Amino acid sequence: MSQRVLIIDDETHVRQMMRLALETSGYEVGEAQDGSEGLKLYSNGSDWNAVVLDQRMPGMDGLETLRRLRAANPGARIIMATAYASIELAVDAMKLGASDFVRKPLTPDALRNAVAAALAKTEPPPAAKDSIASQPESTSPGTVKTITLNGFSILDEGEEKSQVPNERRFVVVGPEGNREEVLVLIDEEPVGYVERMIRRRLPPESSFWTEQARDLLSDYLWSEGKTPPTGKLTVKDLNPDKLPIAERWKED
Repeated sequence: MSQRVLIIDDETHVRQMMRLALETSGYEVGEAQDGSEGLKLYSNGSDWNAVVLDQRMPGMDGLETLRRLRAANPGARIIMATAYASIELAVDAMKLGASDFVRKPLTPDALRNAVAAALAKTEPPPAAKDSIASQPESTSPGTVKTITLNGFSILDEGEEKSQVPNERRFVVVGPEGNREEVLVLIDEEPVGYVERMIRRRLPPESSFWTEQARDLLSDYLWSEGKTPPTGKLTVKDLNPDKLPIAERWKED
C-alpha cells in the first residue's frame, strides 16, 4: 500500500510541483490550500503518513497549524517548508514537534529526501527540540557532526585527512544512511580578500576556512537535497558579514 502525504500550502503551483515530485516516487498525495482545510483533511491523522506544511499562509499560519496537527496526532510526521527561514522559526518549529524544516524553493530531490527521512524515523518527533541546522554535536572523540534539517549529517573529515592546505574532506551521511565523501576546496581569492580587509592572513589551512567549507556544504545540502554530482565544491568568495568573525579568529 502506498504511503500517503498531505500537502498544505496556499500556492497552487507549489502544491502541483510537490504533488508531481512525490507521485513520481510512488506516494499518494492530498492537497489543502490553507491550515483550516488541512486540519479537516488530516482529521486524526490515521489516513496520512506525513504532512508537508507551508509556514506563511493567510489566516492560520504554519506554526499554529503544526501545533493543532500534533494535538490531533502526537506522532505526526510534519515537514515545515518556508521561503522565510530563520533560526528562530526553525527552533519554534522543532519545539512544536516538526520532523524536519526545509527551505523554499525546494528541488524535487530535496522534497523527496525530506519526506523519506521523516518516514524513516522510528520514534515520534519530540515535544521539544533545541538542536537546529549547522549545530555541531559530539559523536566520538575528535569527530564533529553537523546536522542539516533535511536529513543529512556532515562528519569531519573523510577517511584520511587531506594533507593539502586548501582542501577539506567531509563524509556526508544521507537520510537513508548512505555515506559519500565530499571534497571542498578553498580558493585563493577569498583568502586574499580576508587578508586585505583585516590586514592579517588566515592561510588556507586555518580552521576558519574549515568552518567556511562546512557552511558551504551544509547550505548546498539544504538547498539542493543531494551531494554535489562531482563530489566537489569550492569556497570562491566570502560574505562580508563574516569579516568580523575572521578579524577575531584565533587558532586553537
